[in-house]
Amino acid sequence: MPRPIPYAKNAEKRQMRSAARLAAVQALYQMEIGKESMPKVRAEFETHRFGMEIDGIQMREADVDLFREILDDVVTRQAAIDQMTDRALVDRWPLGRIDSTLRALFRAACAELQDQNGAPPKVIISEYIDVAKAFWPEGKEPGLVNAVLDIIAREQRPDAFEKA
Repeated sequence: MPRPIPYAKNAEKRQMRSAARLAAVQALYQMEIGKESMPKVRAEFETHRFGMEIDGIQMREADVDLFREILDDVVTRQAAIDQMTDRALVDRWPLGRIDSTLRALFRAACAELQDQNGAPPKVIISEYIDVAKAFWPEGKEPGLVNAVLDIIAREQRPDAFEKA
């Protein structure tokens, strides 16, 4: 009997973490637009979305711990996260003037970037660029996400960008 390939398990874990990031952005958007509480939205995602089929589309399983961590961190530190994002945006584009989905994306990404023990900043940035591409496959938003998150990551975790 062949031995299992560890890469397959790692690939599955990466996909679950990616799904958690996408779901966190969607949940944060729903919380803002629908004025719904975090516990209510979190429960809805965990109960009715992860791994479920919705309108004929099979939703991925998500890393529930990462999903919860992102939501908790955003709710706990939203003011600081928004200030950090405002500093990284061009003066003419304060956070309040950007699209609600993009605002949710920046909040989720910043929450992860503040975690000194989390994924490397370059991984986080790449993941959220992919989330942006899912929402705006033809738009300029993925480039904006890359630029803004790069500024924030260098501010929050400069050691990750120092050359060895």
